[in-house]
Amino acid sequence: MTTHHTFPGRWLTATAMVFGPVLLLVAVLLRWPFHYFFPDQLAAVATHPALMTAAHTAFIAGTVLLAPAVVALTHQIGRTRPLLAAWGGCLVLVGLLERTFHAGIDQAAHGLVEHHGAQAATDLVGTSYQNVHLFSFLSFTILFGWLVLAFAAYRSGVLGPARALALAAMCLLPLGVLKGTEVTSVIAVVGLCVALVPGGLRLASNGPKPSRRSVLTTLATTTALGALAYASTLG
Repeated sequence: MTTHHTFPGRWLTATAMVFGPVLLLVAVLLRWPFHYFFPDQLAAVATHPALMTAAHTAFIAGTVLLAPAVVALTHQIGRTRPLLAAWGGCLVLVGLLERTFHAGIDQAAHGLVEHHGAQAATDLVGTSYQNVHLFSFLSFTILFGWLVLAFAAYRSGVLGPARALALAAMCLLPLGVLKGTEVTSVIAVVGLCVALVPGGLRLASNGPKPSRRSVLTTLATTTALGALAYASTLG
């Protein structure tokens, strides 16, 4: 039997479009009290470990959730502007992968603070901050990709001019390892919320409600995934 289903589907798209931007907003607001650059961020990890862990977790969770949201948005754009959709989607997804890479380095640095103190972590990060790696050559995608995707969304009619401009504001979100929050960070993520959250809410509210079988399957799958998630922490 053939269907017209396209990945990531209605419910995953709606979830990603709503919670991805919201989690990023939570993360940048939690980091707001601390200075932007990495020595101050590591000092904050030492003095406010729970708050900084929550901020880090919200940021990486939001970043990962943005991937299916971008895939869905790119699919919509591609109906009328396939070339723009391909370039915009590809650049943004690579940028999201790079932010995930940066988050892994952040997590390692947080561990250094926990086990060896903020000064030792700051010294180590400082000596390796300019090291060249694959993603060093792709950093432009983190910023430039959102501009291309926003232009594509506008040209295709998927987003109007105001929401396309709000999406483009994501190019203002600072990039790199152990970055804190600036005014531009808040502008960028609020713009992302304006661009994506209304579409996610509309998608969730329109269309048929999930069947009883789908709900039960989702509950069972969620329980199994929770167990697997716990097992994954055991080493």
